[in-house]
Amino acid sequence: MKIDPVSLQLFVSIVEEGTISAAAEREHIVPSAVSRRLAELEATLQTSLLRRTNRGVEPTPAGLALLSLARGVLHDLDEIKVQMSSYSQGLRGQIRIFASMSAITLYLAQDLAAFVQAHPHVQIHLEQHLSNAVTKGVAENNADVGISISSPHGFELDSFPYRSYSLVLLVPRGHPLAGRQSVRFRETLDLPYIDFTGVNVRLVSAANELGRTLNLRLHVASYEALCAMVEVGLGIGVLPASLASYYACTRDLVAIVLDEPWARCDLNVWVRSTDALTPAAQLFLDSLRVPR
Repeated sequence: MKIDPVSLQLFVSIVEEGTISAAAEREHIVPSAVSRRLAELEATLQTSLLRRTNRGVEPTPAGLALLSLARGVLHDLDEIKVQMSSYSQGLRGQIRIFASMSAITLYLAQDLAAFVQAHPHVQIHLEQHLSNAVTKGVAENNADVGISISSPHGFELDSFPYRSYSLVLLVPRGHPLAGRQSVRFRETLDLPYIDFTGVNVRLVSAANELGRTLNLRLHVASYEALCAMVEVGLGIGVLPASLASYYACTRDLVAIVLDEPWARCDLNVWVRSTDALTPAAQLFLDSLRVPR
């Protein structure tokens, strides 16, 4: 017979209760089954574990050694159960997230901070990608959850609305448009633009619909770089309104409302299937879907 947790638990109960009958009652098993388990355990270990007294039983030196070992093993087994239970409930595990720069910068950072505070044992693996790469990554199982601009992608994914923001025009202070409250996109097409990854696709598409070509002077890969280029007069730029307001306060810049329906951007959460999510990923999805 191999040593099993049931036999170890029965042995610990016998020692703690002092009699086989009391241990049997505690473990909800008949005394004869307890005696049989004890005899098999002693035969397997080839040593006597208990001595009989007129008051019941007490452990031999070998029994005392086994008592300590058995308690350690049973504790470790309980810990395994607790740890695995926390995984099944989503309290532990890992989540792979692909998200666009706008999603990360505007909203996701704060939402992740709140989620990690509530679930400190869940590991987050976050990667920044363009919106089309976000949906592709989710579809190909490289990410559990994706967050990006809502746009056609050609994959069979479950999606949920996340947040929205508006794009505004950013110009240097003193620019001819700086005094305007709002501007139509067509009014800007003769001006050079600073090309920013993730926004230029929308601008190019809007220009094409007007039968025009967007004048792209420089390409940058961050909001900070775009603002620096605009501030020194190398071109104008487009970025989310909340970021534009921040940079307008810290730099010599002016944000102007873009009077266009496409200037509103809706962010979506993407998953392959809600039924296929791990418990941890499901908890994260639920946190993102909380009404705000």
